[in-house]
Amino acid sequence: MVARSVRLGRPSRGKARGGARLPVTVRSATARDAGAWLGLRRALWPEGSEAEHRTEIDGFFRGQLSEPLAVLLAEEAPGQVVGVAELSIRPQAEGCHTDRVAYLEGWFVVPDARRRGVGRALVAAAEEWGRAQGCCEFASDAQADNAVSAAAHKALGFSEVGQVCCFRKEL
Repeated sequence: MVARSVRLGRPSRGKARGGARLPVTVRSATARDAGAWLGLRRALWPEGSEAEHRTEIDGFFRGQLSEPLAVLLAEEAPGQVVGVAELSIRPQAEGCHTDRVAYLEGWFVVPDARRRGVGRALVAAAEEWGRAQGCCEFASDAQADNAVSAAAHKALGFSEVGQVCCFRKEL
C-alpha cells in the first residue's frame, strides 16, 4: 500500500484552531514501527501480555502469521503514530454474503487524536486495501459493552448485524 496523506481538521472544543489543518498519513507498517505498533496493541488489547504482542508483531514481520494480513498506521507527523488498523480476509463474517470479506480485526486511535478524522482515514485506507484484495464487503466487530467503538463504527457507515454472547467452560 502506498502512503496516503489526508488533510484533517484539528478541532479545539468543536472549532478548528485558526483554520489550521493537520496532515495525517496512513501507511503500511514496517519493521521500524514495531515499538509504536506494540504500544497501540497494548492499549487496544490490554489483556494480552507485552511478550504475546511482541511475538505476534515479530511473526507478522517475518511473514509467519495468517492474521493480520496487513497493518496500517496513521501518523500526524513522521514518527508520531496515533492510530492502527489490523486487517485480514475472512471466508465469512456475520451479516455478509460473500466468501471473501475484508475484516477490520483491530482498530485503535490514541485518545488525544480522536474525533479529528484519524479513525475515518484509517478505515478509508482499510476499505481501499479490501477492494485491492478483491473484496466487496468489509466487516468488523466490537465488544458488546464498547459503546465508543459501536458509535465510531456506525458513524463510518457500518451497520450492526447482530450481537453475540460467548460462553466457555473448563473440562
